[in-house]
Amino acid sequence: MTAPQPERPRRPLTLRDVSEASGVSEMTVSRVLRQRGDVSEATRERVLESARRLGYVPNKIAGALASQRVNLVGVIIPSLSNMVFPEVMTGISSVLEDSPLQPVVGVTHYSREQEERVLYEMLSWRPSGVIIAGLEHSDAARAMLLNAGIPVVEIMDVDGEPVDAMVGISHRRAGVEMARAIVKAGYRRIGFMGTKMPMDHRARKRFEGFTDALAKSGLEIADQEFYSGGSGLAKGRELTEAMLARTPDLDFLYYSNDMIAAGGLIYCMEKGIDVPGRLGLAGFNGIELLDGLPRRLTTMDACRREIGCKAAEIILRCSEDDSNSSGERIELRPTLQIGDTLKRG
Repeated sequence: MTAPQPERPRRPLTLRDVSEASGVSEMTVSRVLRQRGDVSEATRERVLESARRLGYVPNKIAGALASQRVNLVGVIIPSLSNMVFPEVMTGISSVLEDSPLQPVVGVTHYSREQEERVLYEMLSWRPSGVIIAGLEHSDAARAMLLNAGIPVVEIMDVDGEPVDAMVGISHRRAGVEMARAIVKAGYRRIGFMGTKMPMDHRARKRFEGFTDALAKSGLEIADQEFYSGGSGLAKGRELTEAMLARTPDLDFLYYSNDMIAAGGLIYCMEKGIDVPGRLGLAGFNGIELLDGLPRRLTTMDACRREIGCKAAEIILRCSEDDSNSSGERIELRPTLQIGDTLKRG
């Protein structure tokens, strides 16, 4: 049974909260957090531990603004090189461009430690809201989000429990739908290639949904490859060549994203492999840039721009209503695009 979620406070944490939790005066807490004054190491450690446990973030604009907020929206994403997230940013910017709010971007590189650091800096400036990719965070990051006293929207994923609001798709369902389409088309020897797993929780969830759906059809993954490199065409070609050499009887390859899938398609075309007759291919994300390939890749639209728009609309509404939370949960449904690399039934 899932443990009950802690209640989100109606106000941001203050020095007094840290003072009460650590058993020292507010003046001492202030000295520790500003790294000033003569404070014993034991006291310093007690204060810092209490602040971390509570999720307290110092207010760099305290006393400067009556509202205690600035017209910034922190947007925290794992990558700028991945073509998915610039489209999300386009959606966010299109909604906020005629409002007083301005998005400010932080990049985590799929690292929980980096996410903590970026989030800490973002929240210290008391933004009007936070939009953050994913539902999986460290305990410290989750504590900061819970206690920020501002609207928080977690994006890209709905397979989990949000801190406040969430906007995204079910990646498990996306994996299930792709598996069903592949099986329906008659493929039986299926390989999978995934990037940045297990750090990329959304790719992992698609893989889980995919393998569960195959199992219900009496099938197993015939070969799989996980790697930590970027999502480039060259990497897709390299992995496709290696997997087909290792397991030559594969009749389908499912990739965790469109870029490595496009690399696989290019390799197959160079080698004269019949796609989709001898070998079917599919990716994920529905990247428009790849529409110029000689063959349209089978993929699934991840609703990227719409996710950005919906998330920004939630933050904007909360800002206008002076609300610290919305609690909205918006699930979008991606569309399977058959393309030219999957046999049509």
